Amino acid sequence: MAISLPQWELVEYDQIKMMLNLPVDQVQLQFEDIPDFKNHQTCLKEAALLDYFVNGFWWAKEMKFTCRQISFVMALLQQSLDNIKNRQLSFTDNFKAFTQTVLATRLSPSTEADTSHLFDADQIRAIADYFKTSLFQHYRLYEILFTHPREEQLLGMEKSVEVINPVDYATPLEEGMPADLYFHYVAPSCVETPEQGSLESHEENGEEPGKTEMEESDENHADFSVKDVREVLGEITQDMLAKLQADFTEKLRVHEETYISRLERLQKVSDK
Repeated sequence: MAISLPQWELVEYDQIKMMLNLPVDQVQLQFEDIPDFKNHQTCLKEAALLDYFVNGFWWAKEMKFTCRQISFVMALLQQSLDNIKNRQLSFTDNFKAFTQTVLATRLSPSTEADTSHLFDADQIRAIADYFKTSLFQHYRLYEILFTHPREEQLLGMEKSVEVINPVDYATPLEEGMPADLYFHYVAPSCVETPEQGSLESHEENGEEPGKTEMEESDENHADFSVKDVREVLGEITQDMLAKLQADFTEKLRVHEETYISRLERLQKVSDK
């Protein structure tokens, strides 16, 4: 009587035959749908399991195993993982279960109609070597993969982030000067100038604006010297610079106090 050997229930023989003719990247796409590893690009566990099964299938293909032999190897890979995930077997117990399953292929023929065994001695040694390097050599890592909920820990972690209020800090380079100071000291005023009012009054009276302006300009030049003009401009410039310096000094002081208070809070948190 033939002993029933495990076969991978997720894949039929016809699908295994089809995947044997595919390149490795296409085989990976097939395995993304078979055990449903759709989140392997963002989930560490699914990425590791997808790599585990794809490598196992590709190794069995390179060993030139039959579809039945490949299905047995894939079932053995699944069984060893289930022993870690569900039964939480130790390394020793899981290795014993693996050994018993592999040796069972030598105790009876593969089918009742066939007197040959599923694997010969060399193939069994190759299977044992592959499982030793792929699973049992990294057994602790697979235990951590199934027993430590890494994704839940990351999703449950809370972080508080302080957002800087742009009103309390200096604006970027091209906007470094506040708008009120710019329009007060630099931008030209929209108020009507005396020249514009004089020009309109001359037009209303029918006088020649050019002649009157020249006469008034001569009179003004006669009243003010170059030294007087320089003194007036110097006073205006000093007054404007003094106000700008006072405003910038006040803003720098506020910014410095804000940074110091935040650094003190961060230092208190780090000391805890």
